[in-house]
Formats: sequence, C-alpha cells, structure tokens
Amino acid sequence: RQFLLALLATTISIALTFGTAAVIDHNKKQKEKREIVMMVMYDMYNSLLSVQRADSLLHQAMLIQKQVAQDTTRFDDDELKFQLAQLIPTAGFTETTEHIFSSSIETINTVGNVLFTENVANFYQARNLFKTMVCDSISNDVASGSPVYSLERLINFDYFDYDMTCLVFLYDMQKLFAQCQQMMEVTDEEIEAYYKERQQMETGMKDVDAASSSKMNELLQLQKEIDEAKNELK
Repeated sequence: RQFLLALLATTISIALTFGTAAVIDHNKKQKEKREIVMMVMYDMYNSLLSVQRADSLLHQAMLIQKQVAQDTTRFDDDELKFQLAQLIPTAGFTETTEHIFSSSIETINTVGNVLFTENVANFYQARNLFKTMVCDSISNDVASGSPVYSLERLINFDYFDYDMTCLVFLYDMQKLFAQCQQMMEVTDEEIEAYYKERQQMETGMKDVDAASSSKMNELLQLQKEIDEAKNELK
C-alpha cells in the first residue's frame, strides 16, 4: 500500500511538473504569437493611413485643378502654386516588419494561420504596387511635366487617374486588413491602443534625436570657437 501511494504521488508530481511546463510553454507561444500579430497589424494600419493621406492630397490637387480650369487667372496665384507643389503623395513606408514577417519561417510558424499569412503577403504586395504606380509614377510625371509652371499642363494633368488608382489600392488593402483583424480577433480598440503606444515610443525617440542634435551643435560651435582662437594666435 505504501508503495502504491508513493508511486501515485510520484506520478502526480511528474504530471504536474510536465503539465505546468506545457502550460507555461503554451502561454509563451500565445504571447509571442499575439506580439507578432499586433506588430504586423500596426504596420498595416500605419500603411493604410499613408494611403488615405495620399488620396486626400490627390483630391485636394483635383480641387485646385478645377479652380484653375474654371478661372484661369488663378494660375497667377503663387500661393496656389505653392500649395499644389505640396500635394504630391509620398510612400514613406518602413519595410522592417515586412522583411521580418516575410523572410522568417519561424515567425510564420509562430502565427500558425495560413490565411492570415497569405492576406499579409497580399497586403504588402498591394502596398508595393501602390508605391510604384501612384507615388513614384506621379513624382516622375510632375518632374517631367511641371504642371506648376504651365497652365495647359496643370489643366490636363491626370490627377483623376492617380486618385482612382489610389482608391482601388485603398479599398483592397482595407479589405485585407479587415479580414486579418477578424481572423486574429483583433479589435479596433486594441489596434488604436497599440498605435498610441508605438507613437509615444517614437515621440520618445524624437526627443533623443533632438538631444543628440543639440549636443552635436554644441560641439560644432565649440570647435568653431577653438578654430577662431587658433587663427588669432597665428
């Protein structure tokens, strides 16, 4: 009887040890999975904001184009030309998350959702095409066509096609983003909270950059004063 009790106690102890280890390992993997998902969702969310800004800029450019077409004397307004020159969308995407997610099999295995992986890949493909077909293309057209310096070129510049292309990418990317949200059960509130947290981190980094820049300027000024003093000694 004593032997059986000892055996039972040992068995329970082993089961508890391995069971606890399994639970800890499972929780660790779930935490890692959630962190990867939130990192990717944040990158997608940020990318959507950039595409939305591009759409807004192109829409504003079309409004100016309409104003000039309706009243060509507006073309002589230097302030209007300056505004128009600022309405060229750019794609300042950070590709770090894309490279991490796309190139690491371990990362993909940790997420463990094939459909999510496919949607993210399609999202990044759409983002890269948007950069090429909208941002890079319109920048090249503006550089070669110079609509700001020619009334005819401004009136005939094809802002409409660029904005329509931008909207197509925006709708497709929004759909992929929403599907990823649903698949991984990520709420709007979670994304917004994560976004604010990352923005605060980046604000902190800007403070560090500002401090570094201030120190650099101080050193440059000090070296300038030393050089001036050395010249006076000659």
